[in-house]
Amino acid sequence: MSDPSSSAPEVRAAARAARSALERVTNRRGRVGVLGSLNADLTVTTRTLPGPGETVVGDPLVVRPGGKSANQAVACALAGADTLMVGAVGDDAHGEMLRESLTRAGVDISGVRSAQVATGTAVITVDHRGENTIVVSAGANGTLGADDVHDAADALRAVSVLGLCLEVSDPALLAAQRLVNSAGGTTVLNVSPLREVSAELVADAQVLIVNEHELAAVVGSDPGREPADIAAALDGHGIGRAVVTLGAQGSVAVEAGLVVSVPAFPVQAIDTTGAGDAFMGTLMAAIAAEVPLGEGAALASAFAAVAVTRRGAQASYPGQPELQEFLARW
Repeated sequence: MSDPSSSAPEVRAAARAARSALERVTNRRGRVGVLGSLNADLTVTTRTLPGPGETVVGDPLVVRPGGKSANQAVACALAGADTLMVGAVGDDAHGEMLRESLTRAGVDISGVRSAQVATGTAVITVDHRGENTIVVSAGANGTLGADDVHDAADALRAVSVLGLCLEVSDPALLAAQRLVNSAGGTTVLNVSPLREVSAELVADAQVLIVNEHELAAVVGSDPGREPADIAAALDGHGIGRAVVTLGAQGSVAVEAGLVVSVPAFPVQAIDTTGAGDAFMGTLMAAIAAEVPLGEGAALASAFAAVAVTRRGAQASYPGQPELQEFLARW
């Protein structure tokens, strides 16, 4: 990790914003729902990622709890929000591992059902720089539908924020979004993994979370990395609240005409698996506590910075005490 005392002023300012956001999340514990995927992450670390037709030697296989939505739910709960998970797992060892991980983080798993197919899996390779490739097999996630939303309707109506990503079917996502929107909640859509998606799903999300490639797909062109250009591209498509993540360059938060550039915290990344999910989960906890989007992005950036210094997704996520300790260094 870089010496905090030598960090740029904008990083120290982000740390102050993150500390303020964390205090509000702690004092205004909101209720967040996450609907979507739960996977077993099958991870092998190797010096270099294999190219097409190439075989490389890796370290022993490690099996950990994952899935974009499950990761987001764990991060959200650890950041300080009351969190509900709605999804499906198989009646198998991987499903039990996921239930245990969610419960250990404090997530309400009453919305997680057992399906008559195997739990979803993600096959992950990680290189010595922490970069990764991921192939996902849907498994039980592929059975999630509008009926699951109906079954969890009462619990979903009680959330103030609902997080969605694209690892499950549009019918399930749309049903959940319509339900929470009609109940006065805020829906947060992560346009990932990138695929063809319902225009309604994007248009009716109150907050959009995208990386630069996903942003280009949503707005139809690449606006570059300048905050003003990003804000203009979003505004041109009627998107008023969004966070665009830019990797090592941090993120840009747009809300109510205000554009905030949030730097990344300088750390030595070991494994970036689940970093985007860590960011989104923490951001949802902040939104539920009515934290401004720019401050919430600063807190999410700090949470993700801690996570990438360790192996795995959920297993790498910090609790509030560790997050407070990290922020106190800046």
